[in-house]
Amino acid sequence: MGIITTIIVGLVVGAIARFVLPGEQKMGWIMTCLLGIAGSVVAGFVGQALGWYEAGQPAGWIASVVGAVILLVAVGMLRKH
Repeated sequence: MGIITTIIVGLVVGAIARFVLPGEQKMGWIMTCLLGIAGSVVAGFVGQALGWYEAGQPAGWIASVVGAVILLVAVGMLRKH
Protein backbone atom coordinates (compact mmCIF):
# COMPACT_ATOMS: atom_id res chain seq x y z
CA MET A 1 0.00 0.00 0.00
CA GLY A 2 1.35 3.42 -0.87
CA ILE A 3 1.84 6.19 1.65
CA ILE A 4 -1.04 8.26 0.23
CA THR A 5 -3.39 5.27 0.41
CA THR A 6 -2.25 4.55 3.96
CA ILE A 7 -2.98 8.14 5.01
CA ILE A 8 -6.41 8.11 3.37
CA VAL A 9 -7.33 4.76 4.95
CA GLY A 10 -6.05 6.01 8.31
CA LEU A 11 -8.15 9.16 8.06
CA VAL A 12 -11.27 7.17 7.19
CA VAL A 13 -10.70 4.60 9.95
CA GLY A 14 -9.91 7.33 12.50
CA ALA A 15 -13.02 9.29 11.54
CA ILE A 16 -15.20 6.18 11.85
CA ALA A 17 -13.66 5.43 15.26
CA ARG A 18 -14.36 8.97 16.47
CA PHE A 19 -17.93 8.71 15.18
CA VAL A 20 -18.53 5.35 16.89
CA LEU A 21 -17.13 6.42 20.26
CA PRO A 22 -19.59 8.59 22.20
CA GLY A 23 -18.50 11.87 23.71
CA GLU A 24 -16.21 14.62 22.50
CA GLN A 25 -12.64 13.89 21.44
CA LYS A 26 -10.50 17.00 21.29
CA MET A 27 -8.03 16.30 18.51
CA GLY A 28 -7.42 17.55 15.01
CA TRP A 29 -7.53 15.72 11.72
CA ILE A 30 -3.80 14.93 11.81
CA MET A 31 -4.15 13.13 15.15
CA THR A 32 -7.27 11.39 13.82
CA CYS A 33 -5.29 10.20 10.82
CA LEU A 34 -2.38 8.99 12.96
CA LEU A 35 -4.78 7.22 15.29
CA GLY A 36 -6.47 5.50 12.36
CA ILE A 37 -3.15 4.43 10.84
CA ALA A 38 -1.92 3.07 14.18
CA GLY A 39 -5.21 1.24 14.76
CA SER A 40 -5.05 -0.28 11.30
CA VAL A 41 -1.46 -1.42 11.71
CA VAL A 42 -1.99 -2.92 15.16
CA ALA A 43 -5.29 -4.61 14.27
CA GLY A 44 -3.91 -5.86 10.96
CA PHE A 45 -0.84 -7.35 12.59
CA VAL A 46 -2.74 -9.00 15.44
CA GLY A 47 -5.62 -10.27 13.29
CA GLN A 48 -3.35 -11.78 10.66
CA ALA A 49 -0.95 -13.23 13.24
CA LEU A 50 -3.84 -14.98 14.99
CA GLY A 51 -5.24 -16.20 11.66
CA TRP A 52 -8.56 -14.37 11.99
CA TYR A 53 -8.38 -12.99 8.43
CA GLU A 54 -6.05 -12.50 5.49
CA ALA A 55 -4.84 -9.19 4.09
CA GLY A 56 -7.49 -7.45 1.99
CA GLN A 57 -10.53 -9.09 3.56
CA PRO A 58 -13.41 -6.90 4.79
CA ALA A 59 -12.86 -8.13 8.34
CA GLY A 60 -9.65 -6.11 8.28
CA TRP A 61 -11.63 -2.88 8.05
CA ILE A 62 -13.75 -3.85 11.03
CA ALA A 63 -10.65 -4.81 13.00
CA SER A 64 -8.98 -1.53 12.02
CA VAL A 65 -11.91 0.48 13.38
CA VAL A 66 -11.95 -1.57 16.59
CA GLY A 67 -8.19 -1.04 16.96
CA ALA A 68 -8.59 2.69 16.41
CA VAL A 69 -11.42 2.87 18.97
CA ILE A 70 -9.22 1.10 21.52
CA LEU A 71 -6.39 3.54 20.83
CA LEU A 72 -8.82 6.47 21.05
CA VAL A 73 -9.99 5.31 24.48
CA ALA A 74 -6.36 4.86 25.59
CA VAL A 75 -5.37 8.32 24.38
CA GLY A 76 -8.41 9.82 26.11
CA MET A 77 -7.46 8.14 29.39
CA LEU A 78 -3.86 9.32 29.12
CA ARG A 79 -4.90 12.91 28.41
CA LYS A 80 -7.11 13.04 31.53
CA HIS A 81 -4.15 12.49 33.84
